[in-house]
Amino acid sequence: MFLPKYPDSPTPPPAHTHTPTAPAPVRRSLPSVSIDQKTGVALVVGGVVLTALLAAVAVTAISVAVAAVVLRSMLRDHHRR
Repeated sequence: MFLPKYPDSPTPPPAHTHTPTAPAPVRRSLPSVSIDQKTGVALVVGGVVLTALLAAVAVTAISVAVAAVVLRSMLRDHHRR
């Protein structure tokens, strides 16, 4: 009786071959910035001034909105008469 000859079955190659990647570039740190006392005071004063201006704009916007509501109410009452 004849037996068929099977070919040698080596292990199949891996589906994903790992290729080494280049090392990540080294990050350089930023140079240190020294802030003297005058610069710090100027930054704080600038922040306070900008905050005050923002608050003034907000208060003005609220005042205009309230005035518009009051005038609208007054004009509506005037047109009803």
